[in-house]
Amino acid sequence: MLMIKNIRNRINNNHLNIRKSTDISKSFIKHISRNLSISEHEEIIREEIETDVLIVGGGPGGLATAIKLQQLSQKHNKQLDITIVEKGSEIGSHIISGNCFETHALSDLIPNWKEKGAPIETEVKKDKFLILTKNGSFSIPEFLLPDGIHNRGNYIISLSQLCRWLGKEAEELGVNIFTGFAGNDLFYDDEKKIVQGIITNDFGIAKDGKKKASFQPGNVIKSKITVLAEGCRGSLTERAIEKFNLRSHPQHYGIGLKEVWEVPENHPHFFPGLVQHTVAWPLDIKTYGGSFMYHMKPNIIHLGFVVGLDYANPHLNPYEEFQKFKTHKDVRKYLEGARCIEYGSRCLNEGGYYSIPKLSFPGGVLVGDSAGFLNVSKIKGTHNAITSGILAAETIFEEICLKENTNYGQNLNKYEEKIRKSKINEELFLSRNFQGGFSKNLFFGLIHGFFTSLIKGKEFWEFKSKKSDSQYYNKASNSKKIEYPKHDGVLTFDLLENLARSGTNHDHDQPSHLRIKKDKLDSPMKSYKEYAAPEERFCPAKVYEFVKDDKDQPKLQINAQNCLHCKCCSIKMVDEYIDWNVPQGGEGPKYNLM
Repeated sequence: MLMIKNIRNRINNNHLNIRKSTDISKSFIKHISRNLSISEHEEIIREEIETDVLIVGGGPGGLATAIKLQQLSQKHNKQLDITIVEKGSEIGSHIISGNCFETHALSDLIPNWKEKGAPIETEVKKDKFLILTKNGSFSIPEFLLPDGIHNRGNYIISLSQLCRWLGKEAEELGVNIFTGFAGNDLFYDDEKKIVQGIITNDFGIAKDGKKKASFQPGNVIKSKITVLAEGCRGSLTERAIEKFNLRSHPQHYGIGLKEVWEVPENHPHFFPGLVQHTVAWPLDIKTYGGSFMYHMKPNIIHLGFVVGLDYANPHLNPYEEFQKFKTHKDVRKYLEGARCIEYGSRCLNEGGYYSIPKLSFPGGVLVGDSAGFLNVSKIKGTHNAITSGILAAETIFEEICLKENTNYGQNLNKYEEKIRKSKINEELFLSRNFQGGFSKNLFFGLIHGFFTSLIKGKEFWEFKSKKSDSQYYNKASNSKKIEYPKHDGVLTFDLLENLARSGTNHDHDQPSHLRIKKDKLDSPMKSYKEYAAPEERFCPAKVYEFVKDDKDQPKLQINAQNCLHCKCCSIKMVDEYIDWNVPQGGEGPKYNLM
């Protein structure tokens, strides 16, 4: 069991919200700081705490891992210390998703979830799929849609609320949950070449890099197994993938933007259980993307727009495409008289089967969207995240408790074998070429998706791209400029006005967690001159802008306090020049209904 003096201090200073406390450990280690905001060679004394299994991330995959592990421990009368660290201020505060939820994985984890009061109430009653034009639409009959698009029997939920409920279930089983706790780096044994846990972020460093009076060094949390469950493009996950060369094929991504609308009573177009997806307008037929709209009891509309980050035109602005989309007559009628109450954004994995990395490394495993288990043809991944957490837990329990292997740095290859034999692998294999079909154009992608659904994934061809999303840009001079309509403040909103609905917040007096890579210092001006600064448009929080310096020359300004932690800048920057790091724990968005 674990606890540390510094954690108690942070509670007193309101830096950290600890959901469950345990005993004090008095182990200390010396560590050369890897926080670039302090001297790169400064030696910091860090307290070391130990746990059997450390889970980084309080999303559906991480929570499922913890719950299943504790269930197995209790069933077999074994003692296992399980710890979750979550960088958000509370479980669910950084969780954003559609979400049209398949419940079978949750039933495998908690069979009596209905009786326990899980926030899953709105069953899908009506399913629509539209191809939009500027002034109209075409409805595709359900029988022509791929199997994965059918949603009857699924439920419309808020994933952030479901994760809060799962967090309470985990606590009741005895899982330690530490929120406001950001993992800054892997705790890596250079000699043994194994991961032995993580190092949490330092608190109390000023913007100039100097320690403030409130400085508290991060801690080493040492674990026999580290489960990386950070979601799409997690910072520790990316370091593990690079360090252990886990990826053989590039991942591809989309940027998802979402608003939650509150509908007045007796709204003529509100229908609890309605699911509507659209493609085409306002995007051109060569840009992959589309929308979702889910009506949830009692009076909530989940509205979102996704743009594939392999788009070529640097003038495209995903946020403005979303605002423009809402003006279509088949969308705006649902929002008339309603009120937007929440806004957020997050990147999602779209590479599917071909982009899944090796899932285990010495000392840890990848689960959920850290591994990339989203099924893009279904526009769903939560069920796969939960299933992967269950399989990871079973593998860890077999190794630590049944085989009594308590060594650090275990390589759980059996987890990968379990995934290959699972429903996750089966459904991702069937849809392996779905996203690639849209690389031609929208209509080829739709026809190809329908055909491969008919033949149940038995096609002999492969659609793979060896390029990363940042390599798809055309030069600005060869790209069509896009003019977007002005916002009316009722249906469409200025970005900063909407950003306030996310609740995002960061201490201004700290070093930026968004840093230009040392070998890419010339890339911002290359982006500005050759590509018309696409970072000013793809960022859903207006973090990046070019301003004039005292010599009237353009320079990049990074407004890190606006950040929604969507991770888009680490993906779509020209030359991928941004190194995304965690800010102080507990900062970022504060989602409630996402």
